[in-house]
Amino acid sequence: MRFESGGRQYRVDFAKPVSLAIPLDFAGEQPACFGAPRAGASPLRVGSFTGDTRAGGSCNCEILTLAPHCNGTHTECLGHLTDERVAVSERLPGGIELAQLVTVDPVSAEGAAEDSDPQPAPGDRLITAAALARSVAGMPGPVTTALVVRTQRGGEPLRSYDAAAPVPYLSRQAAAWLVARGIGTLVLDLPSADRAEDGGRLTAHRVFFGLPPGSRDARAAQRPRASITELAWIDAAIADGYYLLDLQIPPFLTDAAPSRPLLYPVQPA
Repeated sequence: MRFESGGRQYRVDFAKPVSLAIPLDFAGEQPACFGAPRAGASPLRVGSFTGDTRAGGSCNCEILTLAPHCNGTHTECLGHLTDERVAVSERLPGGIELAQLVTVDPVSAEGAAEDSDPQPAPGDRLITAAALARSVAGMPGPVTTALVVRTQRGGEPLRSYDAAAPVPYLSRQAAAWLVARGIGTLVLDLPSADRAEDGGRLTAHRVFFGLPPGSRDARAAQRPRASITELAWIDAAIADGYYLLDLQIPPFLTDAAPSRPLLYPVQPA
């Protein structure tokens, strides 16, 4: 396909998608986040029917149990923070969106000129507004409303995020920078935009969704259609640059759902 953005012509090959989702193996290794139980699968049993061909059933039919926020790549909406049960599938319009992929190095919170609420603890690492600004400044091109942020340059996608030292998270200024830049779709290779233990403040989430501190009222949100995808996996072989993003989610009427972000590399026409 050929398309125009910002007065320039581009082309994209829809036959070559790149998935950013961590495959969820219900019987094998999985991401581990926030002390949540594993995602599980068990055969459906109704009367004499067993949904497992290995146990004599006529077909396979499983009951799946998972916590989308904890068991793999997922996309969440404003409903993550509100009393109203806002559904992510109703807030995401679907379709493709021009996105920019950048690689950002987390920095020690102790040496950064940025912060969060509560204040970062010793040993914390931040994704800062300064680092995000440098990453996009070095990549001139079309203005996008979607940003994919890679913080891990190697390793394997399946790992535990329950270690004593917290993984990086967004500074308050970084979240504000995303809002000022007009980013409505954010994809992170982190388990959360915020520190795992932050006293329930979820500062970066609130700034990104435009929700006042402490508010659980969806009507107070200034960015009610923004979305955050967490626990994506961005392989080191995927180059920084511009892509079309197809953020695929099931029609779950929940605040978050498992997702499969697909990237299609964009080239000048």
